[in-house]
Amino acid sequence: MGSSALTTRSQVGQRPRRAVLYSHDTFGLGHLRRSRALASALTQSGTVGSAIILTGSPVAGRFTFPAGVDHVRLPGVKKLADGTYISQNSGMDLETTTSLREGLINSTIAHYEPDLLIVDKEPTGFRGEMLPILEKLNAAGRTQIILGLRDVLDKPEVLANEWDRKGAIEATERFYNELWVYGPKSVYDPTKGLPLSQAARDRIVWTGYLRRAIIDPADVPDRPYILVTPGGGGDGEAMVDLVLKAYEQDPTLGPQAVLVYGPFLSGDTRDAFETRVAALGGRVTATGFDSRIEALFAGAQGVICMGGYNTFCEVLSFDQRAVIVPRTKPRLEQWIRANRAEELGLVRNLDEFRDGLTTESMIAAIRGLPHQQRPSQAGADGLLDGLDVVIERAQRLMGAQLSDAAE
Repeated sequence: MGSSALTTRSQVGQRPRRAVLYSHDTFGLGHLRRSRALASALTQSGTVGSAIILTGSPVAGRFTFPAGVDHVRLPGVKKLADGTYISQNSGMDLETTTSLREGLINSTIAHYEPDLLIVDKEPTGFRGEMLPILEKLNAAGRTQIILGLRDVLDKPEVLANEWDRKGAIEATERFYNELWVYGPKSVYDPTKGLPLSQAARDRIVWTGYLRRAIIDPADVPDRPYILVTPGGGGDGEAMVDLVLKAYEQDPTLGPQAVLVYGPFLSGDTRDAFETRVAALGGRVTATGFDSRIEALFAGAQGVICMGGYNTFCEVLSFDQRAVIVPRTKPRLEQWIRANRAEELGLVRNLDEFRDGLTTESMIAAIRGLPHQQRPSQAGADGLLDGLDVVIERAQRLMGAQLSDAAE
């Protein structure tokens, strides 16, 4: 990816282009990390001069952002087991929190005046908080508005009901210049089952997966290791428990494992895991959270992970043999992705419906890692053009062309 000091409005003496990326982040790290990758690509390529990420992630401040990229932290919310939401701030009710978020979104966009707005996954935002600003931007007609969708959202019938309930179909039809699907159509169509008009479907751009690279160098173990990561970790307890049971039951199991809990796997659960890790005498080492996980991916001999979008992009980008242990609740998103990826020969899916999540199945999966083919052997390199396509589409939509020096 080239870089250039040329700004996209330099020909007419105006200010550099600006982008805003909205990421509601009610749970986990996925939306924030995807937005960071997109913002980095857009600024480093010279497509925009600067970018702001609007995020509700409680750990946004623990990430580094490249020059030209900043973030505005929205008041956080969290999803309960029954599907309802509460404010992360115990001193505010949900209505107050939503109102404050909406005010910050409107104020930021009004003052920043972006040329490009990328809304991640939720066409109307959290509880409809994006609708007022979408109305204003659409009326003004100066901002290109993009809906960014990961490769898999949920089962088609579940997604259709959810979008109908939220008014997401109407918002998609009215406000969005293009829909960017961050995956190839040959792998999966996340819009299956959605009653989108043909006009809206004609605005879909299949970018391919978003290639990842080492952003922040980090030390990695000298000895061979496998990486064990549940992503953000909020729903990774079962997977981590299963890996530890495998090493506890089979004293000959190797190589050593490096376990990254994720920032949301904490408290008594984490303490209990730490005790078990210590008892394994160095065969498993653990760390709570590492925003530089790309370096650990690159240096591993294989990966045991859950099936979130960003983790899957890292598996493909670093060409890692991987066993995916997908969650199946509250969404089947990860299972659909892992099952399809296994069909294509990209990964091994440790499927609870087929294999059973037993200690024996995990031992067998770890022992089988060295014998799996790498994703590149199944054609993964041809699936990773997402950032290049995003840059090209953003330039075209904003009427921007990079100079020859940026090529």
